[in-house]
Amino acid sequence: MEKLIYTLWRKPEADIASWSSALRGPVADALRAGGALSAQFSLVDAGVAAGEGLRLKSRDVPDGFAMFWMQSANSRATCEAALRSANAGIAGYLVTESKIKDAPPAAAGPDGRSWGFSLIGMLQRPPRLTREDWLRIWLGSHTAVAVETQPTFRYVQNVVTRLLTDEAPALDAIVEEGFPATALTDPAAFYDAVGDEEKYRANHARMMESCHRFIDFDRIDSLPTSEYMVRPLAVAL
Repeated sequence: MEKLIYTLWRKPEADIASWSSALRGPVADALRAGGALSAQFSLVDAGVAAGEGLRLKSRDVPDGFAMFWMQSANSRATCEAALRSANAGIAGYLVTESKIKDAPPAAAGPDGRSWGFSLIGMLQRPPRLTREDWLRIWLGSHTAVAVETQPTFRYVQNVVTRLLTDEAPALDAIVEEGFPATALTDPAAFYDAVGDEEKYRANHARMMESCHRFIDFDRIDSLPTSEYMVRPLAVAL
């Protein structure tokens, strides 16, 4: 069983609402018909428009993400064709997934949108670190810092094992973090410190100190997205 993640660039002529509807409808159906055992979309749409302050851009960033499991990534051709048909461009990655937290506090809405929002981070390993040291810092000691300083209800670490499309920009990891909606605009909420300035400063400082150990901020992209679980991501279905 393998997990695939595709970054998606919306066609200029497609409005966000119709693009989202097509992905969650006909495209999701085509993914399942092509062998995908799940379909999850994380999209930059009106639901996260207020979160512009959380965006980090080191290069051209996508408009969304498609994530799904397959028995084998070798059988992805039909799924890729479906994604290409609805987007101006795609880039595919095969990843290994580690779910640190996955407990949304509320059910998805009638349109399938998850509670809160999902902050997607696209990481590139700094040249100053070996891959082994980078993984040791991020997956080892930093994980506890992230959990302890932020109110995430979902925290998924996806380490890129190989690129699936020729045009895919180099990435080393893709991170999914579920936050309450208040964290879109309130830094104190983002650091689990509403009404507590001292805690906010401490959590922010601790997080930044930890991040600088394995992230160069001119080599990271981060996007707040609306998350749609068309069919929940899980290996055991």
